[in-house]
Amino acid sequence: MTTFDDSSPLDVSPPAPEGSLVPTLGGHYYCAPDVFVGEQQTIFETMWMCAARTAELARPGAFRKVQVGRESVLVVRGRDGELRAFLNICRHRGAMLCTEDSGEEPRGLRCPYHAWTYRLDGKLFAAPNLGALTDETGGGIDRRRYGLIEVALREWLGYAWVCLADEPPSFEVDVIGSVTARLGDTEAIDRYRIDELALGKRVTYDVAANWKLIVENFMECYHCATIHPELTEVLPEFAGGFAAQYYVGHGAEFAEGAQGFTVDGSPGLTPIPGITPEQDRRYYAITVRPTVFINLVPDHVIIHRMYPMAADRTVVECDWLYMPDVVEHKRDVARSVELFHRVNQQDFEACERTQPAMASRAYRRGGVLVPSEHHIAEFHRWTLDRLAGTDRA
Repeated sequence: MTTFDDSSPLDVSPPAPEGSLVPTLGGHYYCAPDVFVGEQQTIFETMWMCAARTAELARPGAFRKVQVGRESVLVVRGRDGELRAFLNICRHRGAMLCTEDSGEEPRGLRCPYHAWTYRLDGKLFAAPNLGALTDETGGGIDRRRYGLIEVALREWLGYAWVCLADEPPSFEVDVIGSVTARLGDTEAIDRYRIDELALGKRVTYDVAANWKLIVENFMECYHCATIHPELTEVLPEFAGGFAAQYYVGHGAEFAEGAQGFTVDGSPGLTPIPGITPEQDRRYYAITVRPTVFINLVPDHVIIHRMYPMAADRTVVECDWLYMPDVVEHKRDVARSVELFHRVNQQDFEACERTQPAMASRAYRRGGVLVPSEHHIAEFHRWTLDRLAGTDRA
């Protein structure tokens, strides 16, 4: 990992416009460990993070382990049917309860070190010689006091979202609001019935690049004509370079010859019931800060969830969601999956090509944004505000 020279003060001033070329962040924001730690503290550990598909946690004891900032978090289905989230830490000596990414523990969460065992609601249930143990007052152990540390959890779009903050920000504003604002219609996202869709395919990508490079790449299409030939065949607007602008409520229209959102333009599946004629044959892209991308097309939805692991490493989990009958009857989804899988590979390769240069003296003061990328400057200002401990976005 690259080490940032601490003799250079951290510049938290936003980039200043310079005509049609706008300065970017300096390279150290993408490779310096201290910057990444600051992001863990002020972004990932204070905001709502999309953690797990709820349908995969259907039975009591089903769990999913995810990394949120510097913390390992467990999302667990309780015996009462409720989803809860806890820090993945035993209260005895701090051992990690679950090391597998997912699984089922219907009898409770048992620490493999000293066998302290917790109920699925987080309460301490059992431990060797528990009856003989006392707290600092000399009384018996309060099993809730020594239970697991709970984390705020909300369910939306068929996913569990978690927040580590003691006082989480408004989910309605920060998450739901960001989606509805992008679509320009508070009911538009509901028409895709995402919480009812089934997982048709999941691909996990381990990307050797900073999470912000991936976000910035997703936010602009200046690169589309260069590296996305399959995508621009289906969405010719994306080949427009400067002309490929995004604005509230806009969805890129399919090419006249494209019958579906597939790698070869061949017919897709039956559109999701409920989408409007205005939404048909269009692609919508939404960024939910800090680490979620939502892609909407008539017959399926693609959701990216990013897990920033280090300044130069990001794990991206990509879900392709379809109507339940499509998955149940094993309809062929290979051509629709292949289109965005190729887009992902092309994008992540570009980000990995960029990451090494972030430590170069040639990029010490950053690069520039061209007019069709100017909206990325707002993302840079938002990032700097968070690092400075404020949020003026």
